[in-house]
Amino acid sequence: MTSSTGSARPVRPAGATGPADAAGAPGTDGGRPPVSRRRLLGTAGATGAAGLALGATGGVLGHAAAQPAPPTALSSVGAAAYPFHGRHQPGIVQPVQAHGHLLALDLAPGTDRRATAGLLRRWSRTAAALMAGGTADGAGTGSALDAGPAALTVTFGFGAALFDRLGLTSRRPDALAPLPDFSADALDRRRSGGELWVQIGADDALVAFDALRALQRDGDGVARVRWHMSGFNRTPGAAAGPHTQRNLMGQVDGTNNPKEDDPDFARRVFVPSGGDARHPEWMGGGSYAVVRRIRMLLDDWERRPLAEQERVIGRRKADGAPLSGGTETTPVDLERRGADGRLAVPANAHVRVSAPETNGGAAMLRRSYSYHDGHGPDGSPDAGLLFVAWQADPLTGFVPVQRKLDRGDALSAFVRHEASALFAVPGGAAEGGYVGQALLEG
Repeated sequence: MTSSTGSARPVRPAGATGPADAAGAPGTDGGRPPVSRRRLLGTAGATGAAGLALGATGGVLGHAAAQPAPPTALSSVGAAAYPFHGRHQPGIVQPVQAHGHLLALDLAPGTDRRATAGLLRRWSRTAAALMAGGTADGAGTGSALDAGPAALTVTFGFGAALFDRLGLTSRRPDALAPLPDFSADALDRRRSGGELWVQIGADDALVAFDALRALQRDGDGVARVRWHMSGFNRTPGAAAGPHTQRNLMGQVDGTNNPKEDDPDFARRVFVPSGGDARHPEWMGGGSYAVVRRIRMLLDDWERRPLAEQERVIGRRKADGAPLSGGTETTPVDLERRGADGRLAVPANAHVRVSAPETNGGAAMLRRSYSYHDGHGPDGSPDAGLLFVAWQADPLTGFVPVQRKLDRGDALSAFVRHEASALFAVPGGAAEGGYVGQALLEG
């Protein structure tokens, strides 16, 4: 299946110079082109200071280096931008950013469908302006005034309870049915669920925060925060060349993500146009987001020797290559055995238990953030993964894989699922429209 995602490639701001690279696959820190948005005058100042220091001992060399130089257009992470409008919402296929906020809200008492539509209209207008490098209507925090859009994306979703609140129960997708209980769950209901969901990602922490505050102001009196989680990933440019992200266990995480050029990518990730028995028409071009807060028991994990950690995962820690051999992107050979006759990838290794081949082809697009929220009373780190999985239908994506993991994944001894939510994320907004318009005005 071919992908119809037209928003995966960053927009080159006006005046940008230099070539733009193709967008990378989700789960990598590639895909952000080194475009230039402004001339960085500070570069000339830094060069002058270095020249003066050389001049004290270097004579002519120092004098030459100290001469004023014209500003040079430099690549800037802050200049990367994505469009808000399009067939699909942003924040699904784009490379995961360095900073993220996940925010669930419930409508204030007495809020009706009209007021909710007004909120989504304001949210869409604000998101479009901020993603283009502009400012929100009204007074902002000022934290992002001197920054570019920094690959900002804003995504909106609807929880199952929203439909009952607004008298739209008949239009709720069957695919939004509650996730089943899993034996390893230790869920905090106060940090689960939610009627509305907002996902914010950016490569600059202040840009992400400014967007968060702008959207919260838009919701004053209409929606109240139910829970808020913040996460992070590797900063673009921190590693040489594009690399798959690593999680807090040090493991490469996201190697087997579906790729946009896979023939069945759109079928796995997006709801088809027109809807079907499980997806109403207004969900065409949309997706479903499963959100899980997964705490990693890092003290226990870090006490394990490297060889044991690799057997638990089924991959080498150094380069992410499967224990069956090859490189990170080599398909896992689930049948290969070592000289001792044992399976190269253990029977309960995470990569085996979660592999599409062992789950009837089930797959999802993971686009997650790490988190660290301090330490517990016993001194153990409250840290782990803000797991976000995108799929055309949770019943054929997340659910079968998690059921399999629940029954026999070696990694389960080192993680704890502490919060969970499921959201219907409608297709993107057209120019002049807003996210969810087909539902709220249909």
